[in-house]
Amino acid sequence: MSASGGGPAAPHRPVLLQEAVQYLAPERGGLFVDATLGLGGHSAAILEASPTTRVLGLDRDREALQLAAEHLLPYGARFRPVHANHRDIARVVEENAGAREVSGVLADLGVSSLQLDAAERGFSFRHDAPLDMRMDAGSDEDETAAELLARLPEDEIARIIFEYGEERRSRRIARWIVERRERGQFIETTRELAELVARAVGHKRTDRIHPATRTFQALRIAVNRELESLGEFLEAVTDLLQPGGRLVVISFHSLEDRIVKQMLRRLSGRCDCDPRAAVCTCRARRVVEVLTRRPVVPIAAETDENPRARSAKLRACMKLDTDLAVVKNQTVAPPMHP
Repeated sequence: MSASGGGPAAPHRPVLLQEAVQYLAPERGGLFVDATLGLGGHSAAILEASPTTRVLGLDRDREALQLAAEHLLPYGARFRPVHANHRDIARVVEENAGAREVSGVLADLGVSSLQLDAAERGFSFRHDAPLDMRMDAGSDEDETAAELLARLPEDEIARIIFEYGEERRSRRIARWIVERRERGQFIETTRELAELVARAVGHKRTDRIHPATRTFQALRIAVNRELESLGEFLEAVTDLLQPGGRLVVISFHSLEDRIVKQMLRRLSGRCDCDPRAAVCTCRARRVVEVLTRRPVVPIAAETDENPRARSAKLRACMKLDTDLAVVKNQTVAPPMHP
């Protein structure tokens, strides 16, 4: 987005930009958190919406953080970058902004174009590179994808590929990986893994996508513990938003979208328990209003211009102005059964 007030032009294509800004409503002013900063395209649009808007930008990727900070330098003290995981959002906001409530939060999940296009990061098999896949490449806490494949038992590798990649041939792929490992041939590069998967499942030239695509996706999710982090993030954001505050989440994977959908459903008071149950065990509580009855998806013009936007889904909610946020039988506003 071009900064009409003299700010910089975005160096990449933020997905669902106009829709995200619409639901965040940053023209209200106040403190907003871009929980997955990337290269800062969404943050630039948020800052442009009002001169009283401030943005705290979080990212696990140090390179992306530096590039975004340079891109958003013209906004001065209204923008502050922080190297952090979005699941730690509450602590990060208090430590870096001295606040316990914010006007809005945006999370653009998944891997960024910067990470995909950097061969040495090991996210893609388009180039041969070390099989890394860590979003925080300098971290000693996270294992690389190569280290996971060298350590995990066959059943666990198969589970990860099946659950996170939705790959029906996961057991065969896992067996081939472990058999190779037992011969002392550890998978250390993206090309080695892509070629092994292609041989294991059979690669036809007519295939729309490369057979290793789902396996790479699954390993990336496992390496970065993305689904676990998402759940912790959504729990924390609910308490962080001020009344009237907005949350916008853009996901690119069915598992991510399912987690967001179920969490927003529960936080809007929609109980998933048996209607005959005396106590709500799903912990439903009515603290938000869901603003998107169905996920918002990119229009054809955006996907034509940016094919990586095809799988994007946006969901949004608004924090209610109420303290009635406890479970069934403990409040005068109990969770609603569907």
